[in-house]
Amino acid sequence: MAEITEILLAEDEPSLGQIIKESLETRDFIVHLATNGEEAYQLYKKNMPKILVLDVMMPKKDGFTLAKEIREENETIPIIFLTAKSQTKDVVEGFSLGGNDYLKKPFSMEELIVRINNLVQNTNIQKRTETLKIGSYTFDFPKQILLYHEEQQQLTHREAHLLFHLVKNKNQVLDRSMILKKLWGDDDFFNGRSMDVFITKLRKKLKQDETIQIINVRGYGYKLIC
Repeated sequence: MAEITEILLAEDEPSLGQIIKESLETRDFIVHLATNGEEAYQLYKKNMPKILVLDVMMPKKDGFTLAKEIREENETIPIIFLTAKSQTKDVVEGFSLGGNDYLKKPFSMEELIVRINNLVQNTNIQKRTETLKIGSYTFDFPKQILLYHEEQQQLTHREAHLLFHLVKNKNQVLDRSMILKKLWGDDDFFNGRSMDVFITKLRKKLKQDETIQIINVRGYGYKLIC
């Protein structure tokens, strides 16, 4: 029997929030709906859902601030932002605060459901995977920790999954379009820019072992060499 997924939905437009809630519930999700950031945080603490769907522009506490606070307590819960913003800097800010995905309004319910299921599935894979070796590093994928001797670095959810796919395709080209669709849900320009930022972050985290490289294979993707 499939496990039921509980979702925290924070959307300040009551009619839109109710439509999303009812649509998700017809697909057998349990949905806790909040109309502002403070209410959303209280529902998160009370229900401990499996995934968060947060509108960026909300009263009392915006989605970015809420995500930052929750990320300080929970490094692994998936977060999807709902936003009317399409500026690259806003998208990058959302990911840098620990967001795993975003949807620009207006969006289709089917697209939202696909992205929710994808993130939940990735989280379940993470829990089942053991530690991996990357040169002199030990990568604890379930805990999202990168260990170099005694030095420990905590990875975000998206950093961990991107590194996981690089490691699983070690010394081979990781197809750019494929990984964008798998982890970001779409291979558009904004997502591509976001992934470039995450690749740069991973390079910095792996820099202590000079035998490790993440190289850009122009027109194709990235390759982890170690």
